Amino acid sequence: MELVIDLPGGSRVDAHFGPFTVQTDQPPTASAPSPFDVFLSSIGTCAGFYVLEFCQKRGISTDDIQIVEKTIRNKTGSMVEEIDLEIKLPPDFPEKYREAVIHAAQLCAVKKHLEHPPKIEITTTKDQASELETQPT
Repeated sequence: MELVIDLPGGSRVDAHFGPFTVQTDQPPTASAPSPFDVFLSSIGTCAGFYVLEFCQKRGISTDDIQIVEKTIRNKTGSMVEEIDLEIKLPPDFPEKYREAVIHAAQLCAVKKHLEHPPKIEITTTKDQASELETQPT
């Protein structure tokens, strides 16, 4: 998968992939979530997808199911130390599936990548066309 990231102005940074654009921004005048907020939301929404799929396969209504994600930061407040996901089930949710729905949420690919992080390499390149335009003749 390839994502193209652009810098449209102000403090906005957007990611484009396929037909989608994920817009991000920074406070105090943010017009979109921050990149870190998008990252955090990907954990809960990924787990939510697996809960949704679990319920759909068993014909269980998802109308009253919610996932509440809470982050706990370290003492300096600079790093998240713990992420808690609470799956709120309605009273009529089948008791026999309580542990299984937790297991389904644990299948989240975002969670698995955090547990076994990929190598991240950062490089630079220069656009050849731009370089040709700036060379003296």
